[in-house]
Amino acid sequence: MSPEQCHTDTDACAQQLAERIGPDLRVAAPLGLGKPHELLNALYRLTKADTSRSMALYTALSLTRPQPAPGLEARFVGPFVERHFGADAVDPEYAVDQARNQLPSNVAVHEFYMQSGALLHSGGAQRNYISQNYTHVARDLAVQDINLLVQLVARRETPEGVRYSLSCNPDLTFDFIDRVVQSGKPRPLCVAVVHPDLPYITGHAEVQRDYFDVELRTDTAPPLFSVPRQPIDTIEYALGIHASALVRDGGCLQIGIGALSDALVYGLRWRQEDNTQWRRALVALDPRGGTHALAARIGGLAPLRAGLYGASEMVMDGFMHLQRAGILKRRAWDNMAMERAAACGRLSPETPGGHYLRGAFFLGTRELYRWLAELDASDPDALDMCRVSNVNQLYGDHQMLASLQRRGARFFNTCMMATLLGSAVSDGLEDGEVVSGVGGQYNFVAMAHELADGRSILLLRSTRQGRSGVETNIRWNYGHTTIPRHLRDLFVTEYGVADLRGKTDSECIEAMLSITDARFIDALCAEAKSHGKLAADFQIPERWRNNRPEVLKEALAPWQTKDLLPPFPFGSDFTEVEQRLLPALGWLKARSSTWRGKWEVLRAAASPGNPVGGEDEALDRMGLAQPRRFGDRVQQRLLKAALRRTAG
Repeated sequence: MSPEQCHTDTDACAQQLAERIGPDLRVAAPLGLGKPHELLNALYRLTKADTSRSMALYTALSLTRPQPAPGLEARFVGPFVERHFGADAVDPEYAVDQARNQLPSNVAVHEFYMQSGALLHSGGAQRNYISQNYTHVARDLAVQDINLLVQLVARRETPEGVRYSLSCNPDLTFDFIDRVVQSGKPRPLCVAVVHPDLPYITGHAEVQRDYFDVELRTDTAPPLFSVPRQPIDTIEYALGIHASALVRDGGCLQIGIGALSDALVYGLRWRQEDNTQWRRALVALDPRGGTHALAARIGGLAPLRAGLYGASEMVMDGFMHLQRAGILKRRAWDNMAMERAAACGRLSPETPGGHYLRGAFFLGTRELYRWLAELDASDPDALDMCRVSNVNQLYGDHQMLASLQRRGARFFNTCMMATLLGSAVSDGLEDGEVVSGVGGQYNFVAMAHELADGRSILLLRSTRQGRSGVETNIRWNYGHTTIPRHLRDLFVTEYGVADLRGKTDSECIEAMLSITDARFIDALCAEAKSHGKLAADFQIPERWRNNRPEVLKEALAPWQTKDLLPPFPFGSDFTEVEQRLLPALGWLKARSSTWRGKWEVLRAAASPGNPVGGEDEALDRMGLAQPRRFGDRVQQRLLKAALRRTAG
């Protein structure tokens, strides 16, 4: 890379790139954390200002800070966003305009995975969405005539010269560039945007300086996007405890992000660190013994002595917590480590080495980013950030090694809904609207069926709050499917585990009914019978009628009382006052979707009850300690009612 290809000014770099490439920019950028927002914003503004130019952007998971609705939500979220993300945070401007349906006609944004639910009302985003398995993105991208690739990188000066690490996103870049070169098409101009806080990850994530054509390194950089830690409620804890019994010691683990995955991680850590209490909680949740029977057959109840190996497209905070608890520790060789060991004459089954965590991209909290940097410095073999094709699939030249690494694999993913016949709805709605994307879910489900002892485990809450009140997430049928019924395996709700692998349709229906909320079992059972899929004389066991939230809360009450199931088991980004506000605001939001709920709120506001501890501090945090306008006084009264209803 020549000195003239090294830039220190973002706008000047964008201008030169536009002049060098021409009027039609066809840009590829990594998903999530690896997008250089400032450079993309500069290119976007150039295109927006000149209608003779065009820009097509191919990417995924364009992360933006929360945009709260007016009222109480804005009062709570506004100060939190400013504090958590920092005053210097930068959103991708194209994503903000896209969400508002304000993208100019000469700009198109194509995503294969969206921030969950963020673009449901964006017509442009819905029309330009590309539905792909994660492992097929590089293949499909290689035919799009991409002429510019931009990526956030870490930079290191070594005795051999400057090196870059793709750090958070080696997932698609290598596969994409390889496919372009193999096809004989021109290699796109590749721009490395250096971020000083991005962890430098060695191994497969590293490249020589000449891999990139242009370097952009400014004096300042916006803070890395940090995902706020979310609370875990009783339902999620119950689900996580059930799920944690399905993991086999010495096996392989894949998990995603969100409260359900956090609950699973907590369940595994509890199983490891306080096995007696964890077992008692499982017995309380599982009096009929279904989860215990599955644990004996495919999982386990004992602490994880041998430990687990992590192979997950996404590396998130959960793996950090598992490593600190002594769970994530089973090491496996990869090709690079084997080559190094063979060169040193120390390759043998008894030789310690290899990695215990393999991933394709990472995203999480600032604590995770610090941990990754420290881990690479202290134990560079522990983490292997690599191509998504080496994580999400078995076929290829690494098939045998990957199969050995992933013995006893448990692939945990979440879904929005499931059917009684075992299909899953994870990415979209039956009217065609896209909520998020397929991502790697199908890859991991299919892989579980390929591995001799692998299992796919889909997690879902049994109900959700809908416009008409509580609705079931387990349906007879649904007009959109992410995972087809012929790949059905294990489903987990807060009420237990349904094992569907190799079962008849009627057996699957019975298993799914057993983990359905009791308020919906009769109607679902009748529908299955009406279609001839369940015997006419089938009777619902009385024990299934205990599948109710109040029964769960009673079962876990002893551990809730002892503070063993805290709302934020891994720490919180919210202050103590904000943590008191969260249940109150959640109470209001849950009831605002139905007329019955709104009437309950109005009655509570008319007769709010006695003040509770911390109420004054909560009102002050929301700027409602001394309201002056009528609307503010209404908000104060509503908030008081909610605080008093949710106290304790």
